[in-house]
Amino acid sequence: MDTRQRMLHAATDLLVRGGRDAVSTRAVSAAAGVTAPTLYRLFGDKDGLLEEVAAFSFEQYLADKQALAASDDPIADLVSSWELNVRFGLSQPALYMLMFGGTPSQAGSKACQKAFSLLREMVSRVAAAGRLRVDVDRATQLLYATGVGVVLTLLATPPTERDLELSVAARDHVMRAITTEDDLEAGPARSVAHRAIALREALRHDDGTTLTANEQALLADWLDRLAARPAAASAS
Repeated sequence: MDTRQRMLHAATDLLVRGGRDAVSTRAVSAAAGVTAPTLYRLFGDKDGLLEEVAAFSFEQYLADKQALAASDDPIADLVSSWELNVRFGLSQPALYMLMFGGTPSQAGSKACQKAFSLLREMVSRVAAAGRLRVDVDRATQLLYATGVGVVLTLLATPPTERDLELSVAARDHVMRAITTEDDLEAGPARSVAHRAIALREALRHDDGTTLTANEQALLADWLDRLAARPAAASAS
């Protein structure tokens, strides 16, 4: 284990045992057996160290997510991912708060970006199956905001007062808002919308298209309008 890894392990251990305030430059340096200048050389400052700790900790979170074998049901996979997120947050509150509890400019931003990217990949599978009510970006944002918000809310509540059914209710609500049980469940208009969303997402990953850039932009605009048609109709 090199010096950098020793310092990350030491900082993570201090964070888990004593919270963010326990991660001082002096404590980390002492635990890792290095001098303070070494910390500044490798991480810049305490904030730089904390951001790297968040990214370092996220690798374990990511490993747990990747250990969930993808099934034939992308919606079930989303549910499993949600449950893993809640378990991780409640079992590692200090790490979760570091990773997801700050602003984008604070420690944890790298972990947040990775988490969002991974979630988007999972939502993309739902779109490819024609079972997404809204576009991939909107669905990902809704899931991310709701999932993280639920865990942060539970962590802010004393353990004896936590209502874990809050997570279940929030999960079911957001899943109903972004997915459909059947591509034809709401009639032809929604069927077209779901297929438009699926095709739009497939084209994002198609490097072999024969369309020109202008044609791709025009097709994307048409698909976006078709995907939005049911929402516009229900709003009128």
